[in-house]
Amino acid sequence: MQNKTLILAAAALVATAVATGCATGPSPAELDQQALAMLKASFRDQGIATVDRLDQDLGQKACSSDKAPAEDVAKKIEADALASVKWPNGGQYVGDWREGEKLAQNGRGMTWTDKSAEPTANGANCYNCHEIDKKEISYGTIGPSLLGYGKLRDFKESEIKAAYEKIYDSHASFPCSLMPRFGANKVLSMDQIKDLVALLMAKDSPVNK
Repeated sequence: MQNKTLILAAAALVATAVATGCATGPSPAELDQQALAMLKASFRDQGIATVDRLDQDLGQKACSSDKAPAEDVAKKIEADALASVKWPNGGQYVGDWREGEKLAQNGRGMTWTDKSAEPTANGANCYNCHEIDKKEISYGTIGPSLLGYGKLRDFKESEIKAAYEKIYDSHASFPCSLMPRFGANKVLSMDQIKDLVALLMAKDSPVNK
């Protein structure tokens, strides 16, 4: 949503330049700066939703374009994301899949009306993009089906760690991924991420039935 808003704002600036008969329009970098300034001037802090949400890191800036980032930039995004991952003590990546299922069903959190910005107040909203449980008839298809996720990977320890990494910061595996960066952006706590890993990797989880 943030990237789309910036693109729309930049498009509005281009349209204004054309309408006023400018011989040469602003550069893409100048448009980005003008669009960001326009957005910051148009919004204000409200409750837990603050304007600093408009600030972008390297990955967000590079992935806001209609062109894929250069290979060296993509590698830097991936390296920065991997460096940001905080690993649980003792290599314990798996929590309670039942709590993970609750998180997957929950899309609440991070709006200005919410009372707390703490990760524990948020849901993960996984069903918005993925098929997870065969019994659930309502799910999105932006992301791949997750049915049999752990079973297809033979429940390997390396795959459990990889699942934790992807949920914590998807850019560590796929630069410019559309998947929320749950840990890096403090949307979910470490324990919540472990519960989602359990939903994917536990043998008795509905994902692997």
